[in-house]
Amino acid sequence: MDGSVAASAQTAADAHTKTVPIADYGFLSDGEVTALVAPGGDIDWMCLPRLDSASIFGALLGRHAGRFRLGPSDTSVPTARRYLPGTNILETSWGTSTGWIIVRDVLLIGPWHHDDGVSEKHHRTPMDYDAEHTLLRTIRCVSGEVQTVMACEPVLDYGRRPVRWEYGEGGYHEGWANADGTGVTLRLTTDFRLGFEGGQATARTLLKEGDERFVALSWGAVPPPTTSAQAHDRLEWTAHHWQHWLARGHFPDHPWRTYLQRSALTLKGLTYSPSGAVAAAATTSLPETIGGQRNYDYRYTWIRDATFALWGLYSLGFDWEAVDFFSFIADVAERDEDLQIMYGIGGERDLPESTLDHLPGYAGSRPVRVGNAAHSQVQHDVWGALLDSVYLHSKVADHLDGRIWPILGRQVEAALKHWREPDAGIWEVRGDLKHFTSSKIMCWVAVDRGARLASMIGYESQAAEWQLAADEIKEDILTHGVDARGVLVQHYDTDALDASLLLAPLVRFLPPGDPRIRATVLAIADELTVDGLVLRYRVDETDDGFAGEEGTFTICSFWLVSALAEIGETKRAHELCAKLLSFAGPLELYGEEIDPHTGRHLGNFPQAFTHLALINAVMHVIATEETPDQDM
Repeated sequence: MDGSVAASAQTAADAHTKTVPIADYGFLSDGEVTALVAPGGDIDWMCLPRLDSASIFGALLGRHAGRFRLGPSDTSVPTARRYLPGTNILETSWGTSTGWIIVRDVLLIGPWHHDDGVSEKHHRTPMDYDAEHTLLRTIRCVSGEVQTVMACEPVLDYGRRPVRWEYGEGGYHEGWANADGTGVTLRLTTDFRLGFEGGQATARTLLKEGDERFVALSWGAVPPPTTSAQAHDRLEWTAHHWQHWLARGHFPDHPWRTYLQRSALTLKGLTYSPSGAVAAAATTSLPETIGGQRNYDYRYTWIRDATFALWGLYSLGFDWEAVDFFSFIADVAERDEDLQIMYGIGGERDLPESTLDHLPGYAGSRPVRVGNAAHSQVQHDVWGALLDSVYLHSKVADHLDGRIWPILGRQVEAALKHWREPDAGIWEVRGDLKHFTSSKIMCWVAVDRGARLASMIGYESQAAEWQLAADEIKEDILTHGVDARGVLVQHYDTDALDASLLLAPLVRFLPPGDPRIRATVLAIADELTVDGLVLRYRVDETDDGFAGEEGTFTICSFWLVSALAEIGETKRAHELCAKLLSFAGPLELYGEEIDPHTGRHLGNFPQAFTHLALINAVMHVIATEETPDQDM
């Protein structure tokens, strides 16, 4: 069988394997590494030593790419799943014909452990805690007896390099695994008795009521737990850390509070602590359409996320995290003459895109991509996102450090130099460059915020000059970017709608009461939706460089909630927000898109921008409830 035939056969086999719905995955994080846990007890996605590194468990994208199973031997569907309250620790319960067991999964966090020297990778202010580089899984039999299995089968380098296991000093309770050329060494400690079958470490035992076991997979210098008592203490320390962190936040006393709390915990989990960068998602190549080609790597940080990230974090009281992300943005803006639209979570500029042709992809959706070619695209929203984040930061923190002003001047001048040129737009279309209206609006944001900041620090002549330029950009947009009925359009050569124009009222391009804002919001709500959920654009009206359909973009639907609240459509905003919250996954997590007909989540998961937009939308709606409209 030649390579192409083998690949086709593998794709067909995987496509017919039962696929776990994206929204059903649980999300784990320690601030450096993330993992996805399937309902059946399999860890199907985890990358080392960073969340954007090559996977060691990649069954999410191909069933032979590695997974880590722990659970009952004869039952795959759990009875219940939940996060321990206020944490990112996942608990899964199974009721079998003979008894009940509970599994808890956690990426351990412990006390700061770099006091004997300065960490080379940490660039933000040290905290009291740090990742312990250990995935811990505990299992407890609460009644009866349950035959239990554990199977840890890492396949390194995105499923290309099986490991070799050997026993360590702990005998049957310790295993070491590595694969040549990967630089990754794994250690498995457990109170199970281990056996090795090829690249798989396995254990089988009958648990009786009251029995507890643990298994810890570690990859760093911090010693892992070697007893159940140690495992319990380390899990408890991590739980208290998450709960203490969440207690710093300010959450309204409202029925939707849990969605805000889960979104906050998810955003913290998607933050790469050493740099402060917020990754867009934990995964790569989860499809926007099942079987389609719109499969991208989202394990990077987008400058455009900065404004919403800072707004969301500040509004919930997480000022330290907002400052860290702002500092990351300032680092790259200070370093780079030309600001990119995205960066690696460590600040890397070069994110070369390639395909992993040996992987069949989620539900047979190919290609599987790593890296992201969009990092080199020309997108004119980047300057506005940066300047808006600086403006927001300056208002909340009441401080700008000395390096910021030169950065601001450079970004404003870049916006002024390029705003008349076409670009790829906020959605990173891979078709022809256009004069996208939302890009022009974000150029206006850059210059407007630059003028405001200049005025705040006493540079009045500079402020006046930039304000005149901002007025010129606004006039150009209102002349060329508005159709005959007074609606903002996708770009200057079309009357097509685009959900990115929902940002116009949110960035204060025009007052919410302006008839053009109201007409735009209502046109998108009525004409760019499917069952009330918002599309980015109509694919038959936009050359984005790809074939096929896509689902509704959940961030856009949450933007619509905020925009409706802004223009006074409070009842409609509340109803749409309630509908969107009802589409949350069973663990209150969101992907990038939702199929409006089935409620199925699509795209990379969990999606930071979706949770940021959720925070914005929920806070908008709660604010309208405090000052209710007549139609409520």
